[in-house]
Amino acid sequence: MIYAIVDIQGKQFKLIENKYVYVPRFSSMSLGEKMLLDRVIFFYKNGFPKIGTPLLENVKVEVEILQHLKGDKIIIFKKKRRKGYKVKNGFRPFFTKIKVISFLEK
Repeated sequence: MIYAIVDIQGKQFKLIENKYVYVPRFSSMSLGEKMLLDRVIFFYKNGFPKIGTPLLENVKVEVEILQHLKGDKIIIFKKKRRKGYKVKNGFRPFFTKIKVISFLEK
């Protein structure tokens, strides 16, 4: 099993080859476009882990953009008891569905 832990926009994701992951929206990328992720924190291959300090320079992950979509609605409800104060807001976060194509190791 080969996998990597990658930092994407300040959040860490575990990427496995030929699997799909929903990440925060890449607004500048179009569908079908391929890109290299170079902020690799951890890489595991054939029982040998590599740990970056803080990042690995010689490992990159190639991914393909499959879809841009909106997630489920998140409700924010605020209330102060005995004051008559209630506020209900919500939003739907934007995501990008990516597929891991390969791991490039030098």
